[in-house]
Amino acid sequence: MTETPDVSVVINNFNYGRFLRTAIDSALEQTGVSAEVVVVDDGSDDESAEVIAHFGERIRPRFQPNGGQARAINAGVAMARAPILAFLDADDWFRPGKLRAVRDAFAAAPAAGLVYHRLQPVYSDGRAAFAAIPRSLCRGDLGPRLLRSGGRWPFPMTSALAVRRSLWDDAGEIPVAFSISADAWITGVLPFLAPVVALPEALAFYRIHDNAWYRSQDDAAMLARRMAHWARTVEVTNDFLAARQIAGKLRLADNFAHQLAAARLGQPDAPGLLALAVQGLTDAGEPHPLRRLRDTLRALIDLRRDRGGTGVRVGAS
Repeated sequence: MTETPDVSVVINNFNYGRFLRTAIDSALEQTGVSAEVVVVDDGSDDESAEVIAHFGERIRPRFQPNGGQARAINAGVAMARAPILAFLDADDWFRPGKLRAVRDAFAAAPAAGLVYHRLQPVYSDGRAAFAAIPRSLCRGDLGPRLLRSGGRWPFPMTSALAVRRSLWDDAGEIPVAFSISADAWITGVLPFLAPVVALPEALAFYRIHDNAWYRSQDDAAMLARRMAHWARTVEVTNDFLAARQIAGKLRLADNFAHQLAAARLGQPDAPGLLALAVQGLTDAGEPHPLRRLRDTLRALIDLRRDRGGTGVRVGAS
């Protein structure tokens, strides 16, 4: 392949050989757009190498020692040649027409640096789980919203994200601190540098299984993990803003999800019900007022029901 492709699809994989063929096929079968498929295997010890070998020269593979999602995506981008980067987790897959829609969206919005769309959650066997996510969409200059919400907005996961290569190069690689959930860097920092375009269609499938970050109900361990992740994201983002001399600073106290998690875990410095109610109803992280009201009421009802003694019962720990 000598021509520069329109889009580079960067697939990151670690021990998802049982899903990887579906992901690669979905990228190769895209029509109406010139695309290359870069597959980075991050030290898998399952059947991933055999799956990758099956595709031969139709893909551009890289094998490296296990180093986490950030390193895998960074390595894939370093190999990519197209002006648009589309990311795909190895356990997810694209709908037909996804890459063409993304390319056209960038062409229609020359200033945009990030294009995303909804994802259709599915169970491991491919059955639809529930409505496409995220429910609410955010567009345009998102920097002011992120500064009011502690960096929180209803962003989708990696497989829904596409970035203009020039913006990626301007921002720099994903810090290795994001060994998981590297999309938090893409969606947390890049919106401060360029406008965002949201496509309402669900143009990819997000597979829910035991290792997935998305859960219908979080246990205490997962809540603690999320809180640590949010804290790290705020710290890294603030370092980036300061280095770029971008006005403003994220505050973890403005992140409603973080504050709610602290309350669910019964932490001594967690806000009370009234404070949570006020924060939830004014939360800049959810742009839709009715969803904000619904989510706040549900959170408070669940918190009151589950709270007992000195702590909160949260799923099965």
